[in-house]
Amino acid sequence: MILFRKLKSLTGLINSIVFEQSFSLYPAHSAKEMENLLHLVRNIVPPLTPEKYKGQDGKIGVIGGCQEYTGAPYFAAIAALKVGADLAHVFCTKDAAPVIKSYSPELIVHPVLDHPSAVEEVENWLPRLHSLVVGPGLGREDAILKHAKGILEKAIMKGIPIVIDADGLWLIAQQPFIIQGYRKAILTPNMVEFNRLYEAVIQNPVDSSDHHGCVLRLSQAMGNLTVVQKGEQDLISDGEKVLVCSHEGSRRRCGGQGDLLSGSLGVFAHWAFLAGPEKTNSASPSLVAAFGACSLTRQCNNQAFQKYGRSTTTTDMISEIGTAFTKLFES
Repeated sequence: MILFRKLKSLTGLINSIVFEQSFSLYPAHSAKEMENLLHLVRNIVPPLTPEKYKGQDGKIGVIGGCQEYTGAPYFAAIAALKVGADLAHVFCTKDAAPVIKSYSPELIVHPVLDHPSAVEEVENWLPRLHSLVVGPGLGREDAILKHAKGILEKAIMKGIPIVIDADGLWLIAQQPFIIQGYRKAILTPNMVEFNRLYEAVIQNPVDSSDHHGCVLRLSQAMGNLTVVQKGEQDLISDGEKVLVCSHEGSRRRCGGQGDLLSGSLGVFAHWAFLAGPEKTNSASPSLVAAFGACSLTRQCNNQAFQKYGRSTTTTDMISEIGTAFTKLFES
């Protein structure tokens, strides 16, 4: 206790120590530990200043959107904008583009994903993007998945942070080597997606009595990239540590919440890697970003549920992003 008081003025050192201790195999973190983790997220949030120009706080690309699934890429892209990105691009199939455009004039929509030159078309945009979110509304058509694979390979070559969700995870379960070892990748599986990916990579079924260990092992097997297992509590691991995000959400499980998470995580990932180790106290940028996005999604869920209860939808949750963000990271 005496030592702690002596170190209290050394904010960075304390945060670093608490952060390292918080990444444990314990079922949950104390309120103090959670607050220190949130402080690290606050460190990476860029201030809003009059000197900035459009694009500096994030240009996010979403790879997904097909005839059957147009809501998912919209949710991911609009969430990215509301979290604080300046521009959000959606690269989708031709027939999905008019629908997604009709949802919001704020999104830049590219109807290229089913074009024979889709990989080249998206590659031309990669130098202008800060992160990619791959999977929302992607579908499982072989030709589209082949293009998604090619886009992932190009993004990895350019060192762009990548969030992979939904059918992007289906692709990774079939071909894990695509992303294996790329430390700027973050996988965000729900329970079903996690089980599929775990069995494909580990070659054994998930041990339901050791969720923490399973998340840790999957991350290690994937080359220590970050895995976020979504659930009653979100488990986040970089293969070295496991973080539990137990921020209060709600019991509502409507579709689209994962898209809110992946879109916001695309922004947090850009901010975390841009901020550097001095702002994250040398902690993994992906872990800090993931904790921020999980906390924000849960706060949005909670706020919306307080208003709408059983009728809560993801649209209601997205409307809460502004106030939830302020409460968690700017108050």
